[in-house]
Amino acid sequence: MINPRVFESLKAKAEQDLAARAQLDGLIESLERNVAYAQGVLSRVHSTPRAQYPALLLPVAEAAVADEVATVRELSVAASAHPYYKFNQRWTRHLQDAIYTVLLTAWLGANVGVQSGTNELGRLLTLEEVGEVFGVPVEINHDAFHIALEEYLSALTSLTDELSRLAMNAVTLGDGELAVRISKFIKDLHAGFQLLNLKNDFLRKKVDGVKYAVKKVEGVIYDLALRNLLPAEGKDAEGKDAAATLADSKMAEA
Repeated sequence: MINPRVFESLKAKAEQDLAARAQLDGLIESLERNVAYAQGVLSRVHSTPRAQYPALLLPVAEAAVADEVATVRELSVAASAHPYYKFNQRWTRHLQDAIYTVLLTAWLGANVGVQSGTNELGRLLTLEEVGEVFGVPVEINHDAFHIALEEYLSALTSLTDELSRLAMNAVTLGDGELAVRISKFIKDLHAGFQLLNLKNDFLRKKVDGVKYAVKKVEGVIYDLALRNLLPAEGKDAEGKDAAATLADSKMAEA
């Protein structure tokens, strides 16, 4: 004979799970809205001259990031009351997008992270710095809410995609110097990715896609060089024109 208390206990646990999911989903929906707004704000970078970033773009981006941070901290408190791997797939994509917006905002020179106040263009936040921005841990295999290495790396691939697009639009705005800086940054990131031995198939495919961002930006620099519009920083250490360097590369590929 089955003890009815068995099902009463199961019913109680099921109701607890439903309540936990409802609470987490509410916070995740809030995070999704905040991320969408932050991405909308950051999309203005493609039509904003670099000199106007401090006045027109960065203050609004910093405020949008602050809203994301507040929501992630609420989510961290709520999620840490439950086993991490039971619910983490519900928020991981949205957390990756939030990390991406923080990385891009910092790269553009906003006051984000422990080194805030420098307004340095091209600054890449480390995994640990991102954790400090959100106020959540980054430990691997930590059973409470945390930022996983895979989430950070995925956000980095999104950053390279967006910066490769920015390189093209910067040239349209007459800022070849920014395109050159982006090219160097993306190449350095790509070189760093090559050092990783990734086991996650989905992430490995995203990292493999970074090479297309590199090629896209190389094409931009090549066109600038052919038109003699490349700033002095675009020439290599030997003084060789970038157009010749890239032409040699393309001939080698052929």
